[in-house]
Amino acid sequence: MTNAIMKNHGPHRLDLGELLEDLVADGMVAQADAARIPRLAPTKDKAEVHPLKIIADRRLNRASPPHELLTLETLTAWLAKTADLPYQRIDPLKIDVTSVTGIMSYAYASRFKILPIEVTDEQVVIATSEPFVTEWEEELHRILHRKIVKVVANPVEVSRYLVEFYALNESVKRAFGMADQTRLAGTMNLEQLLELGRAGKLDANDRYVVNIVDWLLQYAYDQRASDIHLEPRRDNSDIRFRIDGVLHLVYQLPTVVMSAVTSRIKVLGRMDLAEKRRPQDGRLKTKSPAGGEIELRLSTMPTVFGEKLVMRIFDPEVTIRSFEDLGLSKSEISAWKGMVSRPNGIILVTGPTGSGKTTTLYSTLKHLARPEVNVCTLEEPIEMVEPRFNQMQVHHGIGLDFANGLRTLLRQDPDIIMVGEIRDLETAEMAVQAALTGHLVFSTLHTNDAVSAIIRLMDIGVPHYLIRATVLGVVAQRLVRTLCASCKQEGAVDEDLWQALISPWKMTRSNAFYQPAGCLECRETGYRGRMGIYEIFTMSPALLQLIKPDADISQIRAQAIKEGMYPLAIAGAKKVCAGLTTVEEVLRVAGAGSEI
Repeated sequence: MTNAIMKNHGPHRLDLGELLEDLVADGMVAQADAARIPRLAPTKDKAEVHPLKIIADRRLNRASPPHELLTLETLTAWLAKTADLPYQRIDPLKIDVTSVTGIMSYAYASRFKILPIEVTDEQVVIATSEPFVTEWEEELHRILHRKIVKVVANPVEVSRYLVEFYALNESVKRAFGMADQTRLAGTMNLEQLLELGRAGKLDANDRYVVNIVDWLLQYAYDQRASDIHLEPRRDNSDIRFRIDGVLHLVYQLPTVVMSAVTSRIKVLGRMDLAEKRRPQDGRLKTKSPAGGEIELRLSTMPTVFGEKLVMRIFDPEVTIRSFEDLGLSKSEISAWKGMVSRPNGIILVTGPTGSGKTTTLYSTLKHLARPEVNVCTLEEPIEMVEPRFNQMQVHHGIGLDFANGLRTLLRQDPDIIMVGEIRDLETAEMAVQAALTGHLVFSTLHTNDAVSAIIRLMDIGVPHYLIRATVLGVVAQRLVRTLCASCKQEGAVDEDLWQALISPWKMTRSNAFYQPAGCLECRETGYRGRMGIYEIFTMSPALLQLIKPDADISQIRAQAIKEGMYPLAIAGAKKVCAGLTTVEEVLRVAGAGSEI
């Protein structure tokens, strides 16, 4: 035992001086840097500051190559190696909060600064940032009759989740204890199940329910969730987050508590609290840790066990992005800018729900919204409030549908109009009229590819000559998960899958393929974040001649490809060649290559 902290025999807390001595000896911290770190006296205020946190806050670079920044994670990993213990990054999505908080009391866990993170019948895994405090190990082994596995974790995460998990569990228990469970017992018919939200006496404004909702919204933001799903079940209801397009089970609540949580969110969203048998829409605002406003769109749906609630999160920093951040290549940006800079006409964005159409439209409109331009939108619902736009929401209950709303917008002296979706002939005709009278119109359609949008307009009754006169172009898009920059690695690709993706195109690749590996940053998935792949169909004189009553979609597609349009699969293949995603991911969202 050569390290200073290892020489300190017996259970002991980490000492800043000893840590610095070992860090210098291991080439982690330069002697001069260590000398400049003040040795804090253990006062009441400073005693809780972990010494690794003090060192990390100095933002030092490693003394020996590769001279990277000594982050708290780097220092914690070093401490784990020094203590000959596993290092673990705490992933809250993988922790069963109810199980781990039931192992020991908050007072006991707080006393030793330990956090249970996994519980099985055979063992309990406990995270600590004080690896040389050991007196609790034998005691827990004797009480729990299970093997105790100790791991070292980031001291800030241990402290944070120690408070969060136990506070959440306490709020749920208190809320559940206050609820009247009598109507949950026994067999219930469908009508009673639909009224499940009224079963308990739990108030939506009860402070324990408020705590749960506050935690939920903050937690979703921290985990980069795009959607929050509250799904009622017979006994225990599920909370799931959609992260990078994939749903993750986060927590389970007693159904009566879930009902109160849903009611609390409905109150915040100014929805009808008493109405539980028909779908409702609402919205609310919250703040990010940095103080920025975040909007959430709310949607409820009655189910047999109560109201299912989905909250879609719109962070302005994520929803409105530059064209480069959207995933557009230089040639695609040039084509898109050329299209949207036209003074009048119709531009369509197509794709399934969740393909990023809203982000593309909002980002484009914000790019076009100058002081001298009047940008008006008609949406159902308004996805995100943007001060630069004049936004109107469809209300079918009072007869304000897309067609009537568009008539109103045309009397508002607009320059640019965005219609949420063209669903019927009446709306399409109003959009065409707006384009013919000198307005630039954006809208969306649900089609599989860009060329199909032209056929779709003809199917709903728009004459071919009006399509030729107004439509400037169509963009089809999908979202693919991007490889985690921290762990992606070169690897072989399944040649059959690659050929299926690019067939019948001939693509030469100069770069190596990359494959997902999995690390702490991406929760072992190998992917982190998403980007768009695009199929941009721009009208040309040759293409206009092909738009006729008996139009052949294959001829239109072949001509568009001849003029430079890349199908979605090929756009995705280019991202694969750039090392940004994988063949499997592109095939999952875009399918195989299109025929020429």
